[in-house]
Amino acid sequence: MASGEVWRLVRGEELVGEIVVEEADLPWLRRRFVPQPTFAEVKPLFDQELELIESGLEDHLEAWEQIYDRIAGTLRLLSPHGPVAEFLLHVEDGNAWFRWSDEPFEERG
Repeated sequence: MASGEVWRLVRGEELVGEIVVEEADLPWLRRRFVPQPTFAEVKPLFDQELELIESGLEDHLEAWEQIYDRIAGTLRLLSPHGPVAEFLLHVEDGNAWFRWSDEPFEERG
């Protein structure tokens, strides 16, 4: 992964934000997040998602899954080479950290 590489967060064909490569701390990739005006419409989902994690995910797993399903159902993550099959993305204060896969993640059960 090259420094300066840009990933895109989209809703339909609309750009929601860009994620600029700065650091890879595998399995998490850490990036600078450059929101577009439309990000304001989905930002509350990311805020709620992080609140649940910070308050103890083990106590709020079902609520977190519901919110994250809304994020994943609304947005797509595009690598510089095209769409990824699945991703787990957190966004806060101009920063993004995420994991991604070319294959769907295992089903939760």
